[in-house]
Amino acid sequence: MVQFHIQPDSEIPASKQLFDQIQFAIASRQFPPGHRLPSTRQLAMITGLHRNTISKVYRQLEETGLVESLAGSGIYVRALGHESNTKLRSPILEQYPQAYKLVQQSLDNLLNEGCSLNQAREIFLAEIDWRLRCSARVLVTVPARDIGAGELMVQELEKSLLIPVQLVPLEELSHVLEQTHSGTVVTSRYFIGDAEAIAAPKSVRVIPVDIYDYEKEIQEVTRLPKDSCLGIISLSAGILGVAEIIVHSLRGDDLLVMTAQLKDTYKVNAIIRSAHTIISDQASYAALKKIVSDSREDIIRPPHIIRSENYIGSKSTNLLKRELGLG
Repeated sequence: MVQFHIQPDSEIPASKQLFDQIQFAIASRQFPPGHRLPSTRQLAMITGLHRNTISKVYRQLEETGLVESLAGSGIYVRALGHESNTKLRSPILEQYPQAYKLVQQSLDNLLNEGCSLNQAREIFLAEIDWRLRCSARVLVTVPARDIGAGELMVQELEKSLLIPVQLVPLEELSHVLEQTHSGTVVTSRYFIGDAEAIAAPKSVRVIPVDIYDYEKEIQEVTRLPKDSCLGIISLSAGILGVAEIIVHSLRGDDLLVMTAQLKDTYKVNAIIRSAHTIISDQASYAALKKIVSDSREDIIRPPHIIRSENYIGSKSTNLLKRELGLG
């Protein structure tokens, strides 16, 4: 169960702390599509916040498109992208929806048994044509301000899917999609609303991927001694911002938190010299280890470095493979 931690004396507004924690729970699929969020009364009892503050946070989440309010029922995490079953279909597939579902299930079973797409093509032409068209081009999109998150996604997806993956800033996505007639757009749930708004009118599907829940890293943070210095290194400025707020919500002023992108050499060196523990994303880990090794003579006590295994959740990667007909 997700645990919410609010630091009432913090300079960060309590509503911002709660918003980021709920958004993280949704993005990491701790709150999956269809999950009912706690009522304002329940969350008030858990966090100590006023119900009006919680209602404001829920309205903000609804405005982002991550949740939806069902009258008389509550607030629920929205199904997005492929989860809402918004695939383009030919008229015959619209006419026989149950047959379409049967084709999907049967194809997945064949793929799991080792049947190739070419072997199944004559039987399931409509579904296979869809998957082949969409796997012809995979685009990862994130806002330009957090292009590092996209770089992490591209590295992991190319390694997992074994196909080229193109990184496109969200601001350029519309132009790029005008030059292509097929493909799949992949993004984090943080950016799914904006990506769908651009891709849907162009008949291009968007698949959200769930980010890793960082449970191991969070457990390490809770065990750090009081007054420790924690460093966080990532390619993504967005990850650093969210991580800093979540660590603050967990530990308050007990920890000194320093963050930096790997390209910021000055900040990275400052962290190496000050931090007892450093959490690094996988893409930054090798370079960070080399910097620490090269600086060993100038460091009294080398920091303990924890490498995050991935950015995208493994279940989400496997689902994407299936959707693209690659696994």
